[in-house]
Amino acid sequence: MQLQASRPRAPLARSTLFKMGVRIAVVITLSTFFSYLHIRHTLHEEALESLEQHVSERSQREQALFVLAEDNHAFLKKALEEKIRALQAEDVSARFDNLFARMPDGSVRSRPELFDGTRMAGLFVPRGVTVDQDMRRRILAAYDVLNQYGPAFHTRFEDTYIMLPEGPLVLYWPERPTWSHDAAPDFLPVQADYFRISLPEHNPQRQTAWTSAYKEDFSEKWMASASTPLDMDGRHVATINQDVFIEDLMARTLNESLPGAYNIIVRDDGELIVHPALKLDDVASQPDAVERTDHLRSLIERVRTRPANQAVLELPGSSEYLAVARLQGPGWNFVTVLPESVMSQPAFLAARYVLLLGVLSLLLELGIMYWVLQQQISQPLLAFTQATDRVAAGDFKVELDTSRGDELGQLARAFQLMADQVQRREEELRQANEGLELRVEERTRELKDVHAQLVKTARQAGMAEIATNVLHNVGNVLNSVYTSAQVAKERMTGMKLEHVGRVAHMLQERQSDLSTFLTQDERGRHLMPFLDKLGQNLVDERQEVVTLLNDVGRYTEHIGDIVKVQQNYARTPRLHEPVQLAELVEDAVRINSAGLTRHQVKVVRQLAALPPVLTDKHKMLMILVNLVSNAKYAMDDVPPAERLLTVKLEHVPPANNIRIEIHDNGMGIAPEMLTRIFQYGFTTREEGHGFGLHSSALAAQELGGVLTVHSAGKGQGATFILEIPYQPAPERK
Repeated sequence: MQLQASRPRAPLARSTLFKMGVRIAVVITLSTFFSYLHIRHTLHEEALESLEQHVSERSQREQALFVLAEDNHAFLKKALEEKIRALQAEDVSARFDNLFARMPDGSVRSRPELFDGTRMAGLFVPRGVTVDQDMRRRILAAYDVLNQYGPAFHTRFEDTYIMLPEGPLVLYWPERPTWSHDAAPDFLPVQADYFRISLPEHNPQRQTAWTSAYKEDFSEKWMASASTPLDMDGRHVATINQDVFIEDLMARTLNESLPGAYNIIVRDDGELIVHPALKLDDVASQPDAVERTDHLRSLIERVRTRPANQAVLELPGSSEYLAVARLQGPGWNFVTVLPESVMSQPAFLAARYVLLLGVLSLLLELGIMYWVLQQQISQPLLAFTQATDRVAAGDFKVELDTSRGDELGQLARAFQLMADQVQRREEELRQANEGLELRVEERTRELKDVHAQLVKTARQAGMAEIATNVLHNVGNVLNSVYTSAQVAKERMTGMKLEHVGRVAHMLQERQSDLSTFLTQDERGRHLMPFLDKLGQNLVDERQEVVTLLNDVGRYTEHIGDIVKVQQNYARTPRLHEPVQLAELVEDAVRINSAGLTRHQVKVVRQLAALPPVLTDKHKMLMILVNLVSNAKYAMDDVPPAERLLTVKLEHVPPANNIRIEIHDNGMGIAPEMLTRIFQYGFTTREEGHGFGLHSSALAAQELGGVLTVHSAGKGQGATFILEIPYQPAPERK
């Protein structure tokens, strides 16, 4: 009987290439992932350093004008005090009357015939203010100081003016030279913010104070005013003011920023000065505009409450980083907001290029490996396979490449030697059997008839066995049944039945001198003990296979009820459909009914009557079946009479959620395990795989809900809570 070699299911080169490709792909993926993490960390640190340096440099630049204004005020304050003290011993009435005069409207102003507002300071005293000798000296002192230093300050500042607490104002403003004559007689400058911030009750430190940003009526430009009080002999005698235009600052803040970032300016008290998404007109006219944006409100609050020595902050609840620098002078904070994506995007692009190069390298390497395997292994092995087929067919004249010096060359030489020896022995047997052909012809015919009958009988028995197994295993959808069947299959495959054929072939060859072969031949003497061990081994294997098949029979109990329930969910799933949650919970319990009965678990149901809701019932069923099954195993250590499973379904109106609770009084969960219970691969059971709770948590998220767990500790039981949004199904018309 000729033996035909079975063809491999997959070529060796292809399977080897696939396995190596998978391993290399895993290495490339891990390398790409860790490269991404490293690059992202490096770029993150560099970006934060660059951000901090940028804000520091910008703050030094933007605060220069404010610092200059405060320096000017310190100089003017000293000059004004000296001038006032110098005039205290003089009679200034004649000079005062020569420069200023009371107008018909009751106010005191600069004489028009002597006044040139483009080169000198002007005076305005509101109507009703009594100008005494002391006030005249202070007015003339302010007038002299502004005439002397005002033109020099005008190169950087719009105007410079000095106010007296009683109401007079001395102003140097070349762009509006007639302001002192155009002001209404009842206008009270001391009621403006730029004066009130200098009063002792508002400025107890008696330092330079700054107003918030405001739009000047005449120029319609945004500015901020600096006010420095002058106290002499414990009395507030004057306030020095300068207006600073901040439109250039605003433009630089909005237009000059790091790539992907944006700048804002916030005052210490939280008032917004500059923001790219809000106009200052909107902020000034609607102070609550900032409150409408939760993100902006939290950003401003983070700036206000930051530690004094921390320049770079992370904004909670948002993937953004803030760099803050306080501008010296007005109490403003220059803030640069940099999104996390700006820092991570270069790392992602770099990782993508690394992955692309890795894939290209993998493809090139696999191509080279495939060529090498084909040339060095696959083709020689194919030659061996063909030679084996020829030897099995009775052709012993094979030619192999015996010139190779590796293992394949050694194997080719050994195979060639074996084929030659088999051919020689085949020739000897042919010559020895020529004289016995007539004697064995009749016996051979009888053996053929018996053999045909045995084959027919075995075929019929095998067909009956197959039919019985097929009918017996209908509906077998359980993993345990599949596992037992696979193990039985492996046992059957592992049976060394081919040894029986070899022994029979060996006995057939030695049929003429069987007794001598069994007693004197080296192989023949070991044949009977071998047959005895082989028989015992086959009996043992048969017993194990029978045991596994018996397990398959036991596992199929309750399969009918489960199949009926599963049929309700066998149609093509839809993303959302009306679902009766109480029935769904009952189905989950029914699917586990066999295990619950076997474990003697009592089930208590607390199911509220709810209308149908829209959800994915397949994912819901998967989650509930998994939770009930886990609860069943969690009570293995509890006495059977005390095992209790509570299933609760209710509607939670405050959150408008549906809550399903699965509570068991089993082994409980240690506190350190609660944070890991939903991680992939984590399990406390030896036979567990750690995928059920992980997949259930992911399915809950896909439903728009959440799966949580609570436990008081070991031995205190556990409660798994599934919450999904309450979406009532529309009523059918």
